[in-house]
Amino acid sequence: MTKGPYLFDEFFSSDMEESISPFLTRASRSFAKNIQLRASIIAAVCLAIAFALSFVHKPLASCFLVIVYFFAGTQALIDTIEDIRNFEINIDVLMTLAAFLSVLIDSALEGGLLLVLFSLSGAMEQVVERKSKNALYRLHQIAPNFAHVLSETGATYEKSIREIQVGMKLVIRPGDVVPLDGMIRQGSSFVNLVHLTGESQPISKKEGDPLQAGSRNLDGSLIVEVTKTSADSTLSRIIRLINQAQETKPRVQQVLDRFSKVYAITIIGLSCFFVLILPYLLHIPFAGHEGSIYRGLAFLIAASPCAIIIATPTAYLSAISACAKKGILLKGGVSLDALARCKMMAFDKTGTLTTGNLKCQTFKKIYGDDCEEKEALSIAATLEHHANHPIATAITEYAAAQSILLHEVLSSKVIAGYGLEGEVMLRHKQQKVFIGNPEYIFSKISLPQQAKKTLKEVIASTHLPLCILLVNTSLFLFTFVDELRESVATTLDILQKEHAMELFMLTGDHEKSAKHVAMLAHVKNVHFDLRPEDKLKIVSDLASHTPLAMVGDGINDAPALARATVGISMGQIGSDTAIDASDIVLLHDDFSLLAWACTKAKNTIRIVKQNLSLALGVICLVTTPALLGFIPLWLAVILHEGGTLIVGLNSLRLLKK
Repeated sequence: MTKGPYLFDEFFSSDMEESISPFLTRASRSFAKNIQLRASIIAAVCLAIAFALSFVHKPLASCFLVIVYFFAGTQALIDTIEDIRNFEINIDVLMTLAAFLSVLIDSALEGGLLLVLFSLSGAMEQVVERKSKNALYRLHQIAPNFAHVLSETGATYEKSIREIQVGMKLVIRPGDVVPLDGMIRQGSSFVNLVHLTGESQPISKKEGDPLQAGSRNLDGSLIVEVTKTSADSTLSRIIRLINQAQETKPRVQQVLDRFSKVYAITIIGLSCFFVLILPYLLHIPFAGHEGSIYRGLAFLIAASPCAIIIATPTAYLSAISACAKKGILLKGGVSLDALARCKMMAFDKTGTLTTGNLKCQTFKKIYGDDCEEKEALSIAATLEHHANHPIATAITEYAAAQSILLHEVLSSKVIAGYGLEGEVMLRHKQQKVFIGNPEYIFSKISLPQQAKKTLKEVIASTHLPLCILLVNTSLFLFTFVDELRESVATTLDILQKEHAMELFMLTGDHEKSAKHVAMLAHVKNVHFDLRPEDKLKIVSDLASHTPLAMVGDGINDAPALARATVGISMGQIGSDTAIDASDIVLLHDDFSLLAWACTKAKNTIRIVKQNLSLALGVICLVTTPALLGFIPLWLAVILHEGGTLIVGLNSLRLLKK
């Protein structure tokens, strides 16, 4: 037997089936998997044998029927006794009563058939639920249960992650899975987040970078300072979100849950009423295959809404499981319901439609003749080389792509909010240079009035982020573009054409940049220069009239995400705000999954409607003929449980990616 106290904690915290219990041997664990399905199959085989023997050897057939009732009916009988003891009259009670009462009217074969089919449908529902919970159990398995703690003396020792506090330092060796969220304090390495995000591309991590629990360290050794305990880690939050998704029921399912109890009591009452009244209305006996008891049982079985009850949970669990495999976490089936109703979708710009990474698009001289472009680009790249700013990164990358060597810089200084200034050696002379926004640069040079006017017109006509470099009396213009996420334009076209979505962009960026990105992304409705409260107001106004989905990065957009009909976060893994404020979280920021999620939501609603229509159709078509004696008990059982099986199988279609 597998040993280790952490396995017991893992089992009890996972809420999983008994087949993973550490109390079981390997062979027993294998047998316990899908045990209800196995028992149902054994019962079905014995039922077939009992049916065949009933024509030639009834006593032996009865022995096999006992086996059928044992394998298919024991658990149902125990659950029914428990429900009755708790004054819970539900569908399970109704079906178990029908099955065991059939023995009293010499219809044990029909009762056995009912138990077998009822057990099979229950096993199938468990399979769907297990698929969703297996994803949760795999998350439990991602992070190790112990970590290597670095003591103040430099020694390392093993400690349970449940006992590790914030501020402790861990040693993460090559090949290790990171046990807790933390910040890298020493070392650099490539890590793989495939377990968490599905993204197999290794990511470079260095000193000062955050590291999420569940990441696999690939090459270098790291010293990581713990920033979150095991209860608050990224992994734990995701697990809680999946649990919440499983427990939060959509509106249709909530209504059916309330309806089932009243319905079960009503059907049992009507069955008893018909048993007593039919002999007087139709002049039939109480007993026998034409009697009122037999017909009452057939009515009881035909009218049982088993298919209705499993129509919604199996569909939503299948959809939630399929979404989880894609890296989409949902806060329950209600999120799918709401997303399917949305006719509008609003987007933040930076970090949502775009990557947030600027790329230098153009570099050109706009004034002066005393410095060449290559030399000016070398000076700009050197000034920006050590700056921590998106524009600085874009300039240095652009220069590197042009194979421009760095210039000799004597000094440099950051002017917060404006730019940089420095001193360089230019043609054997010490020369001051400046780079930054236009207002800052124009304050450093005296230009003729006409030249200044012309330059301002050029800058005003540029619809992109920009900065200017001043070298001696020469001016150079950099323009930048915020890169769109991969497949943004294609995805938004799908949302507009296939899902009839009206799209909006809500951004705090200035007008030029916002409209440029909107043009590339094919978004017509653009709101710019917005503060978080402005976004909230616009989302509130829109959502008050038509269901609206809001897509944001989960930090500055949190109020709008919370107010929208559906909040969808594009936040990176580890963003607490993204998980808390959103109804749906796209773990690895795959923008194309938005269209996929909308399709999945609509397919879920469609299949739920199909299931309910089929279930209600079977009840309406079978109940009255069963009461009038046109449908025998065995056929009522097959039609009823057959409808339940078809509903379950229809729901399983949603498991497809």
